[in-house]
Amino acid sequence: MQFKEVPEPKITSNNDVLIKITRVGVCGSDIHYYKSGKIGDQVIRYPFTLGHESAGIIEKAGKDVTDFKPGDRVAIDPAMPCWKCDQCLAGRHHTCRNLKFLGNPGQAEGCLSEYIVMPDTSCYHIPDNLSYDQAVASEPLAIGIYAVKKSKPAEDIKIGILGFGPIGMSVMLSAMHFNIKDIYVTDKVDERLKMAEKSGASWSGNPDKLNVVSEIHNLEPLLLDVVFECCGKQEAIDQAIDLLKPGGKLVIIGIPDFNRWSFSVDKTRRKEITIQNIRRQVDCTQLALDLIVNKINAASMITHHFKFEDTEKAYEMVSNYNDGVMKAIICFDT
Repeated sequence: MQFKEVPEPKITSNNDVLIKITRVGVCGSDIHYYKSGKIGDQVIRYPFTLGHESAGIIEKAGKDVTDFKPGDRVAIDPAMPCWKCDQCLAGRHHTCRNLKFLGNPGQAEGCLSEYIVMPDTSCYHIPDNLSYDQAVASEPLAIGIYAVKKSKPAEDIKIGILGFGPIGMSVMLSAMHFNIKDIYVTDKVDERLKMAEKSGASWSGNPDKLNVVSEIHNLEPLLLDVVFECCGKQEAIDQAIDLLKPGGKLVIIGIPDFNRWSFSVDKTRRKEITIQNIRRQVDCTQLALDLIVNKINAASMITHHFKFEDTEKAYEMVSNYNDGVMKAIICFDT
């Protein structure tokens, strides 16, 4: 990882805004690129700028921008849809045919930079009583909200969350918003399990230290209605299938470092398991910000702050799960 002086980006569209970055979150997908240089067929060609969770201040606005002005604080949705293709017109702009996404190879450079240019449709006002940290946390929280909504939540269901990183925590906070009370969490980092229990999990366990399937089965003989896979591990998929009751739903959010999942045909068929993949989120950013204002303490997932010049230290900490890190934030304004 290196620092490089580059020209300040220019507004090229009348609907663009120039943003001075104040905070950038380190995400698990960033770590995939940092460690292996790729996610699936998305391969980095160096040099390349990472980062997609961010917040900042509007410096300049294109002449057709009406909702934002210089000085406005904004949370940034890293997705830049075309708004014209069949997916966008069907309300699925998160799977836009021509999607550009911050920090994705072949699409757009990331936001680990002092200034970036974004379309105004990717910006959201930060309420006066929200910090930049909270604004950054709205990005993973929006994914958690979307994933829970896709699971068709009901107050009486019992759920599992396998992997309690920022996305797993976002799923749990979102599930609690939908009044789901029976929440079983697994993770291999004990500090994260303590955070899960403190945040409201019914039960937590480390799969390296106990048989989590047997433990949860003893507590829930009829098993779970929905399991959210949030760590990108094959063993978690296998555990999820064993934990689901007949007619249950597996929601896959985690990004693996391999190209193919494996499923037990016998178990998934006999149980008639529904498998739902999650691709980021759609139309949940504003809701995430509103919930952070009124109900959800999403900033509790932020455990570490680093200066911009110490970005590599942040990436090393997150990639090695050091010091009980949950979410690391890069600070440009300190």
